[in-house]
Amino acid sequence: MSTGPDSPTPRDLPPGVLPLSGEVALVTGASAGLGRHFALTLARAGAAVAVAARRTERLADLVAEIEAAGGRAVPVALDVTDPVAITNAVDLVAEALGTPTILVNNAGMPDAQRAHKMPLELVDAVLATNLRGPWLLSTEVARRLIDAGRPGRIINISSMSAYHYSGEGAALYCTTKAAVNRMTETLAVEWARYGINVNAIAPGAFASEMMDGMLERMGDIAAGFPRRRIGVPEQLESTLLYLSSPASDAVTGTIVKVDDGQTHR
Repeated sequence: MSTGPDSPTPRDLPPGVLPLSGEVALVTGASAGLGRHFALTLARAGAAVAVAARRTERLADLVAEIEAAGGRAVPVALDVTDPVAITNAVDLVAEALGTPTILVNNAGMPDAQRAHKMPLELVDAVLATNLRGPWLLSTEVARRLIDAGRPGRIINISSMSAYHYSGEGAALYCTTKAAVNRMTETLAVEWARYGINVNAIAPGAFASEMMDGMLERMGDIAAGFPRRRIGVPEQLESTLLYLSSPASDAVTGTIVKVDDGQTHR
């Protein structure tokens, strides 16, 4: 992944060479939902993909699907709340596929409780999963890229909840996603000199396991949206690929909102 003025764009690639050929992607929370879809999308674009999650029993099928389509993938057991596990996971990826040049910090958890009723254990778990984990993973991957003199892409999965809160019981989740946005901006500045781009995607309401839980609790929220629909993962593909590829060489410290107009009514 070149970072100079002559960086290749997809149209410059030789025939048959995919936009992310030669890249190694690490996707967290890849056992289901958006994370699984992100891993498949990056693999189709030519990246070798390390799929990481706590629920490792689900990763075998994902790896098999990627390999059946001609891609390369490895499963990685990872609890992002465990600093030792983060270091070990990146070691495993480096040994199996090479140093990660694309990191997708997708793993996250909701709180779904009123702030004054949350037990300390849940507060700590949400902060560790949604904020500390992405911070530690980003710094671990960046450290290795800097030592190797290689550029890279870090993509944090934020949320439109960072900007809008309904008051229905997800205050800490919203707070962590707002912090992820600021983390994206500050790390982009710190690592720009090394050719490491740090950006974020802030989805609105998109189909996922987390969204399924919200719909069970709140009912049909789509009725209040201008287009009366929940987004589907395919609608995030172009943004993910853009931020992962040489096409976004000059884009860093940016949060891309993808919400189908849901929060701008």
